[in-house]
Amino acid sequence: MNKLILDYLTTEGYPSAAAKFSKEANLGSQQLEDSVRSRQQIQHFIHLGSIQEAVHALNESEPQVLDNNPSLHFALLRLQLVELIRACHSTPGGDITPAITFSQEQLAERASSNPEFLEDLERTMALLFFPQDKLEPQLASLIHPDLRRSVADRVNKAILTCQNQRRDAAIRNLVRLRAWAETSARDRKKDLPAHIGLDLDRDEQENGHEPMIT
Repeated sequence: MNKLILDYLTTEGYPSAAAKFSKEANLGSQQLEDSVRSRQQIQHFIHLGSIQEAVHALNESEPQVLDNNPSLHFALLRLQLVELIRACHSTPGGDITPAITFSQEQLAERASSNPEFLEDLERTMALLFFPQDKLEPQLASLIHPDLRRSVADRVNKAILTCQNQRRDAAIRNLVRLRAWAETSARDRKKDLPAHIGLDLDRDEQENGHEPMIT
């Protein structure tokens, strides 16, 4: 269990927590700390909405990631456009020129040769013309923090792939495998309780320790 937790912390990009946990659990680090910190910093920029800084940091550490993944590059640029539009709406009578200029210089050419990109760009530009508190769900999803998290997760996985690392923490695969096994058993009409917990904290509680995962 300790190794699974350390694997999760390093794969998801939590170097400080991974280093502390590794020391307390007497485990060796599974990745170079600098690499984990770099991924964490890029994700942190994206979560803050500082997309230009994230792109710069990504190009500094793994420039081939965006070169080899046009879809991810477009997703980052579109997210940057969303942040520019968000800034436009943050003050009454905000200037929309930076958003329009950015879309023309950075996104229009990419979108012109890809129908999916074009649809995403048109939907994003529609944010300019509606109050952010009166958006339909499809547009509201563009300014929801979930979009930042989704793009950050894609970037993290792309970096791991570039570094020949696993894209997902091992514990995620185990949880998915468990869910598949439970679903398969229910489909075969096996007699199972209505709810089966993960019981990740049972051993810790029996030994008098705080649960490690809640």
